[in-house]
Amino acid sequence: MSNSSSISHFLLLPLADMRPLQLLHFCFFLGISLAALLGNGLVIAAVACGHHLHSPMFFFLLNVALSDLGSICTTVPKAMHNSLWDTRNIYAGCAAQLFLVLFFISAGYFLLTVMCYNRYVSICKPLHYGTLLGSRACVYMAAAAWASGFLYALLHTANTFSLPLCQGNALGHFFCEIPHILKLTCSKSYLRELEIVVVGSFLAFGCFVFIVFSYVQIFRAVLRIPSEQGRHKAFSTCLPHLAVVSLLISSAVFANLKPPSISSPSLDLALSVLYSVVPPVLNPLIHCLKNQELKAALWTLMTRQFQKY
Repeated sequence: MSNSSSISHFLLLPLADMRPLQLLHFCFFLGISLAALLGNGLVIAAVACGHHLHSPMFFFLLNVALSDLGSICTTVPKAMHNSLWDTRNIYAGCAAQLFLVLFFISAGYFLLTVMCYNRYVSICKPLHYGTLLGSRACVYMAAAAWASGFLYALLHTANTFSLPLCQGNALGHFFCEIPHILKLTCSKSYLRELEIVVVGSFLAFGCFVFIVFSYVQIFRAVLRIPSEQGRHKAFSTCLPHLAVVSLLISSAVFANLKPPSISSPSLDLALSVLYSVVPPVLNPLIHCLKNQELKAALWTLMTRQFQKY
C-alpha cells in the first residue's frame, strides 16, 4: 500500500486515446485560452486606460478579469501540453495547480458576490453610494475577497495533500481536482476532507443566497423605475451577472457533491469545464456586449492602437 509521501507525481486523464482527437482537443483548448486571454486582457486594458471607467463597478470587474486569467492559465496550458505531446504526468505541480485553481475560482466567486453588493447599493441605496462604496471601501472589499480565496485554497490544499493515498496516483481528470484526489485516499481520510468540501459548498451556497436576496431587492426597485429605458438598462446589467454566478455555483457545487452513482468521466469533464473554463470566456463577453460604457472604451482603445500603425 502506498502513501502520499512515496508518490512523486500524478497521472492525469487523457482526453482521448486516438491521436487525431488529441490534436482536436488541443485546438479546442487553444481557442478557449486565446478567447479568454483576449477578452479579459481587453477588459483590463480598457478599465486601466479609461479614466471615466474608474468607478467601483469597473474596479471589481477588473479584479474578476484578473481572477479569470489566473484560472484559465492554471488548468488549460497543462491540458494542451498533454494533448499535444501525448503525456499524462504532472509532478510536484499537482499541489500548486490545485491551490491556484481553488484560489482564483473562489476569489472570483467572492468578487462576483461583492459586485452584486455594488449593484444593490447603486440601485436600492443610490443616495448612500458614495459613503458605502468609496475608493477605500472598494479596495478593502477586493482585498478581503482575494484574502478569503487564498485562505480557502490554502486550507483545502494543505488538508488534501496531508491525507495518505492508498489507491495509486492516477487521477481520472484533466487537472488536479479535489474529488478525484479524494478517490485515491484511504476511506477514513476521505471522510475528513469530505467534511471540508461540504462546509465549502455550504459557504458557496450562503453567498448564492445573499446574491439571490440582493437581486430580489434590486428587481423590486427596478420595477418601480418609471422610465422603460431605465428599467431595460438596469435589467441588462444585472441579469448577465446573475446568469454567470448561477452557472458557476451550480456546476461547482454539483461537481463536488454529486452522488457517486451518477458520476462518470464525461459528466465530470463537462462540469469541470463549466466552472473552470467557461466563465473566463463568458464573463468578458457578457460584460462587453451588455455595458455600453465598456464597449465604447474598448472601441476607443482599439482605434487608438490602429491609428498608431
